Amino acid sequence: MCAPTVLFDDQALAAFLIAAVDQYDHITPQSPLPCFALLVGTADESVIHAQHVVFAANARTRDPAARREFAESIVPTYGPAYENESRGWWVDSRDLLRASQEAEAAGLELLGSIHMHPDWHRIGPPRERTVVLSEHPTQMDQYVFTSTAWPLNVICYLERRGGVMYHALGAWAPPPLAQPESGCRELPLLVSTVFREMEATA
Repeated sequence: MCAPTVLFDDQALAAFLIAAVDQYDHITPQSPLPCFALLVGTADESVIHAQHVVFAANARTRDPAARREFAESIVPTYGPAYENESRGWWVDSRDLLRASQEAEAAGLELLGSIHMHPDWHRIGPPRERTVVLSEHPTQMDQYVFTSTAWPLNVICYLERRGGVMYHALGAWAPPPLAQPESGCRELPLLVSTVFREMEATA
């Protein structure tokens, strides 16, 4: 079976990028602040259409299940870097429920999520600059994508060069439940482009 194509509305992506760049500007070598949003739209076998982003709170520090998951599974498996409470995301269950209900009321569905990867190998602490992030999933991302089983997971990589911010996008499906070791599958991704017609002048 062919992978579905992801269509991402430019206005939805712009809303995420504004929030992500703002968060990026507050990152310090000690605080790799995350940026995360839910994706809402429509889906069938051939197309996943992300039409809206819905921002949700990070409940990592206050949700007992989140604290237990990080302490018992994530930190032992993926390393002490995840003891830093600025790293990692646990979407607030109330926000998740609200987003799902509002999507359903609008005839849409909750498709998955989008999150930011900063150029941590440039702006992180020296001891962590050997790890190069990109729009590809980390091992931790693959764990999360597998756990949520959402059909669409978008990673937005941000990098600042010469005072200019650049981004790259990757869209990923979780591995099949029967073959979790196969890893995430990359999905073809297209972002809508709006052309403004200009009147010809004599």
